[in-house]
Amino acid sequence: MSDQKKLWFFVRNLTRGFLALFIVVGGFVLLKDRVDLDYFQWLAPVYEQPLLVYLIYSASELLFGIIPPEIFMIWALRFEELTSYLLNIGALAVISYLAGVLGYLIGNYLNHTRFYTYFRRRVFGHYERYFQSFGAFLIIVAALTPLPFSGVSMLIGSVNFPAKKYLVYATTRFIRFFAYGYVVWQANTI
Repeated sequence: MSDQKKLWFFVRNLTRGFLALFIVVGGFVLLKDRVDLDYFQWLAPVYEQPLLVYLIYSASELLFGIIPPEIFMIWALRFEELTSYLLNIGALAVISYLAGVLGYLIGNYLNHTRFYTYFRRRVFGHYERYFQSFGAFLIIVAALTPLPFSGVSMLIGSVNFPAKKYLVYATTRFIRFFAYGYVVWQANTI
């Protein structure tokens, strides 16, 4: 596969990620100053319980990122101090990374079962084509963009991709979290 096609694939997916980030953060910035109610008030029963928030986030990450991580980054702003915010962003990043590792292990363990064959055909078919075209580069793209990281990780595990290489490539997930976390922090200061 040519480097130009890889770059185009990465840029296209990164653009989608920035668009999603812009929508979530832009909506947050617009609403926080225009709405008289505390923008977290309706979520108070949930957001005041960090363990519950982390459980919801973990479930979302295991289920292919149903809830955008940026929502949880905005939740982390409630601490209003940089150190606490960074610790929460770090925790979110670790959970996401571990969800990917768990996805890899599930794919590796269940790759010959009937259930996984069905799931792979119905859900991962187009990602498998991406893997055939881009190889390990797909891990990096999924780590940095809105592609479902744990789903791609499951696919990578199912094709018996070397675990050590997967673990190294998957660390790029942390780059996304700290870059997006920085944008969310800066947007909150506007």
